This record gives sequence, structure tokens and C-alpha cells, in this order.
Amino acid sequence: MRNYYVRLIDIRSPQDAAALIDQIGSDRHGIALMKNKMVHYNFRVGPLPAAAANIIKQEMLSVGGEAAVTRGVINCSAVDSDAILSATRKQFRKFCRKLRAQPFSLALMADQIESALKAREKSTGLPFKCRGLDVDLKERSLIMGILNITPDSFSDGNRFFTLNDAQKQARRLVADGADIIDIGGESTRPGAEKVSLKEELQRVLPVIEALRCEFPELPLSIDTYKSEVAAAAIQSGADLINDISGFHFDSNMARVAAETKAYCCLMHIQGTPEAMQNNPVYEDLFAEISAYFEESIGIALAAGVERNRIILDPGIGFGKTLNHNLLLLKYLSEFTGFGLPLLLGTSRKSFISKLTGADVNERLPASLATVAQGLSNGANIVRVHDVAATRQVLTVIDAINHSQR
Repeated sequence: MRNYYVRLIDIRSPQDAAALIDQIGSDRHGIALMKNKMVHYNFRVGPLPAAAANIIKQEMLSVGGEAAVTRGVINCSAVDSDAILSATRKQFRKFCRKLRAQPFSLALMADQIESALKAREKSTGLPFKCRGLDVDLKERSLIMGILNITPDSFSDGNRFFTLNDAQKQARRLVADGADIIDIGGESTRPGAEKVSLKEELQRVLPVIEALRCEFPELPLSIDTYKSEVAAAAIQSGADLINDISGFHFDSNMARVAAETKAYCCLMHIQGTPEAMQNNPVYEDLFAEISAYFEESIGIALAAGVERNRIILDPGIGFGKTLNHNLLLLKYLSEFTGFGLPLLLGTSRKSFISKLTGADVNERLPASLATVAQGLSNGANIVRVHDVAATRQVLTVIDAINHSQR
């Protein structure tokens, strides 16, 4: 009796496939032919007119892939339909070539599919050049340290409210390994009250000016949704606009970002901070966040913001239930198709307490678990309170993620 071993293998990219095929001694030419047949991808596309959905299904079947569409598409009793497409990399290449010969703007869909595949497969190519920081975010993840100049932030309100205390905390964050300092003058916790423009400026500008003098090469971020605050902060030395509304609350924010050539983090939020946690509901969580991102990116590009200066944040805890937050962490990689850096902010947030019962200052272990999960699923920047512990997590996860067979 001859014994055989049988084991599942995890192939995540054409590079993975090539390395495994090479290990068993396959011909080099064969490796080049086979590697794109061993990586499977799934897309959801739409909404499509029934006739276009029929074309999509037939073209996908013709290349050997699969396509699921709405019942009733075949006889056009359904008006429109989304489609879920499932195929190998090689099959998608053939499929996209076929789509470019079809009506209903399907050539544009082909371009979007190809762009998403390239973004997913690219091992390098997310440059972040800001002040003294020059990194490829596909090679090294970054820590954004939180510095709240507020009396009422959910975790550290009133702790760093004076200039002296804020400077001391910034020094601690930098010493612990923060790559960016995110300075906020208005709490956006659930139910938080709005702060006047004058008050917000008085809180953040002295801190930005002081830190810019002390740390001339350190990237500084301004956490605000007000264009006047963003403009003044950048003039005082900030480099990045971290807007919880993704350019939706203030129509002038995109123009400020474009004129100052600042990086900008566009976050998803449902509702406003005052009411965002009042029973948030989604028909399709990922589709709605993706559509919001598309709109935010469109606003930015139309104003003149360069695409390579845009960062996306799915907005954990901002108009989300516990299950929404968990799903975003589990399937965060679905947003990597935008080809833009992803920022994740989970540090000490209340959804952790719903799972563990831990008070706000006892949530470090769980916060680190979310960081590790996020980085493994495509996050490039993590926004945290506890920098030193997070730095250890990043070091290990980056090493794991960049290991090769």
C-alpha cells in the first residue's frame, strides 16, 4: 500500500503560485503560463440593465468563469441586476477583452476590473512622501498617533488640553514610534457637541506650530471637517487633512486640499457625530461604503487633488453597529481594489467593550487584535492611542505579510 500526502495550499497571488510551482520543478515556461490560472477572484458589479447582465453572464461563461445574476434576467422580467463574477486571473483577462467589444459602457467596467486586479496584485506602489517620511506603504505600515486637544474625547479628553501637556504627549508618541501625529480640536465621538470655528482654531494651531518647530521632519495631520481649520492648520505646518466626512460636510474642503497639495484621508460616515449611532442601517454595507468612497474621490479629483494623495478610511464606529464593525475588519480587503492606502481607526473604541466589557482604558489587548486583523487584510496606516505596543504589532505583521515562499 502506497501512502500519499494531501494538503490544502493557500495561494494568494500569481507570485505565490509561481513559487509553489517552481518548488516541484516545473518548466519555467510552464510556470509563466500556469500562475495566472491558480489565483481566483470574485467581483460584484452593477447595477446592470437586464440586457447587459445577460451579456456579462454569457461572456463570463464563455471564458470558463461563473456569473450569478438576478432571477428574471434571462427573460428580461427583471429590470436590472447586479452580477457576481468568479474566475481566475487568466479568465478575467479574456473576459475584459470581450467586454470592450460590447455596448452598455461595458468597456468602462472592463477597465475598472483590470484596475482593481492590478491594485490587488501589485506588491509595491503605494508611495507616501511627506516631510521626512518616504515609504512604500505596500512595504511598511505606518502608525498615526492620536493627539486630542479636547475636553471631551471618549478616551483621553482633557488629558492634553494645554499646550505643555500636548507637547509632552507628542514627544511620547514620537519616542514610542509614531510616524504621523493626528491633532484634533473637536471630539467626534457619538453624541459629541459641535465646537465653534474660533474655539477649534484656538485649540489646534498653537500645538501644530509648536510641534512643527520641534519636529521639522514629522508629518502632522489635522483631524477636522471644517475647511477653515484645515487651511489654517496647513499654513501653520500640518501636512494631511483627516476629514471624517470624506469631503461631504464642507464643500470647500476639497479645494483647500487641492490648493495646499495636502494629503487627505477620506473617511466614511453615516449621518453626523451627533446622531450617527442612532440605529445605523445599511441595505448593503460594502456597496454603500464603496459608493461613498467613489463620490468622495470624485469630489477630490474634480477639485484638483492628486489621486496619489488620497487615503481611505472605512470609519469604524461612525454610523456602524457592532456587526458592521466586525464585518469591515473581516473583509477590509474588499476596499483594496481602489488602489489607495487604507487607514484603520479602531483604538479603544466602544465596540470593543460590547465584546469584552472592558472599560475605555483597558482595551489595549483587543485594540491590538483589531490592528493585527486590519493589517493582515489590507490596512496600511493605523490610528492609535497606544503607539509603543502597536509598533511591536506592526513589526511582526509586516514581517509576516512580506515573507515569501
